[in-house]
Amino acid sequence: MSVFTTHTVETAPAEARAGLDAIARKQGFLPEAAARMAESPQALKAFLTGLSIFAQSGLEPVEREVVTFAVATRTRCHVCVAMHTGVLTGAGADPELIAALRAGRPLPDARLEALRIFTHAVMDHHGGVPDEDLKAFLDAGYTTRDSLDVVLGVGVYTLSTYANRLTGAAVDPALSRFAWDG
Repeated sequence: MSVFTTHTVETAPAEARAGLDAIARKQGFLPEAAARMAESPQALKAFLTGLSIFAQSGLEPVEREVVTFAVATRTRCHVCVAMHTGVLTGAGADPELIAALRAGRPLPDARLEALRIFTHAVMDHHGGVPDEDLKAFLDAGYTTRDSLDVVLGVGVYTLSTYANRLTGAAVDPALSRFAWDG
């Protein structure tokens, strides 16, 4: 049982309406996760602002998705895994990459695998990544800027995954084919 309201653009707190409207226009529907997060306009704004800033990071789109999946699978956010499976599928990503990300298996691309491992190290060590883990990340061709962009992504998606789990947001019907029971 969830005590959280699944808002519409019209029923959401006034401060959240513009954000929800933008999401609905972009997605073609209003995801339940956003509709429930709107109960706190500030949480929704923080997520949307963080998401926009993360998109401007030095990481390529597929690299940002690797960070997102690393957070989503580690925090067991079914909504995020389904949503980002849809993102990667729509972008024409390698199905083997998608399957490995969903299963938490080593990735077929060594550089992306170094990113996935580093993201987990950031999470596991609460930012205090051991020197050898940072060195492995840098040796894979990433930069110190990239390491901080990973921290940014972990922060943005920790907010999202925790909110989705707290509110009990369900996987939207449009994404049900990407449901995850990991």
